[in-house]
Amino acid sequence: MKAFVRGLLARANYEVPKIQRKWEWKESAGFGCVTSSPPPEKGLENLTVADVLLTKDTDGGKVDTWISCRTNDTVYDAVKNMAKHNIGSLVVLRPGDHQYIAGIVTERDYMKKIIGAGRSSKFTKVGEVMTDESKLVTVSSGTNIIKAMQLMSENHIRHVPVIDGKIVGLISMVDVVRAIVDHQNGELKRLNQFIKGDYY
Repeated sequence: MKAFVRGLLARANYEVPKIQRKWEWKESAGFGCVTSSPPPEKGLENLTVADVLLTKDTDGGKVDTWISCRTNDTVYDAVKNMAKHNIGSLVVLRPGDHQYIAGIVTERDYMKKIIGAGRSSKFTKVGEVMTDESKLVTVSSGTNIIKAMQLMSENHIRHVPVIDGKIVGLISMVDVVRAIVDHQNGELKRLNQFIKGDYY
């Protein structure tokens, strides 16, 4: 996976050259015609975490209860939540009605701090094993996705909370890789359509 991410990051730094002219005059069989370039596409340099969140089913960017837990929940309940929804981490929220982040708990935390330490998940609170907010790597919804991928790769993490004052979502390395691959596939399709003359 690391080699794949490195390859994507290297490719992301190479953008397909943009077509500069809006139109050009072509002579064909004695007739002149005007051709236009394909409509503008959002480049990777302008693709943000907000774009990734829009593709996720998160009810308009709000945090759903299935991706979060509270500091006073048991680790057992948190891990059951992860297993139920086939996810590898939960955002940990402070007690109360507000969605202010306290940290993040991952399956790795469970393996190292519960199983590895011989502790009981039923009697240990999430707040005891989570990665605290002060140590979290986070992004905002306006962060470029290449920057988000670099942060995850450099810090050896797979999940990053999205914070705009308070938690607005969670993205994973898979989400970011998928967004980049989809964007590149869309760019190739757009260029193929242009070459085949689908634009006029």
